[in-house]
Amino acid sequence: MQHWELLLFFGLIAFVYASVGFGGASSYLALLAVYQLPVYEMKLTALLCNIIVVTGGSLLFIMKKQVNFKRILPLVALSVPAAYLGSLMKLDDDTFFIVLGTSLIVSALLMIFEKKGLDDAGAGERSVVKSGVMGAGIGFLSGMVGIGGGIFLSPLLHLSRWDVPKKIAATASVFILVNSISGLLAHFQKPVTGPVDYWRIAGLGVAVFAGGQIGSRLGIMKFPPLVIRRVTAVLVFAAGVQVLQNHLHLHW
Repeated sequence: MQHWELLLFFGLIAFVYASVGFGGASSYLALLAVYQLPVYEMKLTALLCNIIVVTGGSLLFIMKKQVNFKRILPLVALSVPAAYLGSLMKLDDDTFFIVLGTSLIVSALLMIFEKKGLDDAGAGERSVVKSGVMGAGIGFLSGMVGIGGGIFLSPLLHLSRWDVPKKIAATASVFILVNSISGLLAHFQKPVTGPVDYWRIAGLGVAVFAGGQIGSRLGIMKFPPLVIRRVTAVLVFAAGVQVLQNHLHLHW
């Protein structure tokens, strides 16, 4: 397998992101962009790895009864079709990387300024309409970029004091899962462009499964979530800046 070190990087990313309820697609894409892999393979890899990681996390949250499907439904009712439509969008490579770089920087800033949620449930925003609009917007953007959208959703839920931190993490995990599946189904409708190393994708899938399982089980009980969020935000921000630097000049 070419670039075998990606196995280690992906495993670590999955470990860190799974510990706070995310899948890690934004960081997978940022890393793959550095290696300049084909866009089709980048999106396919990120979405598959996302699904592998958050499936385990979502099941754990469900078993611990942290998932409130009644409150999640308005968020995903429009986000799933929106993610599908966003993934069908035909973007040239340069436009994709500009959207990706901008999304990485925005997600990093959201993580940096994310506030802690409620200490008790019940005071958060529960508007069905607002939840639907927010879910649709995040879903569409996530589909375009090739991520699940939790990295956008979670900070917004915290800022709006939507629920307690653990239930927000559970909500983000389920949101990422269904949107990643929707985006992946749409991605398969597109013609394959450029070479795709399926052995590399399979190896990275195994790596994120191992890292995600460990991260999901350790969770925030072992690692300060604020520290993890800040460090991840800096790395994602730096990757976003690098992606933009490499592609914006083509349009100036």
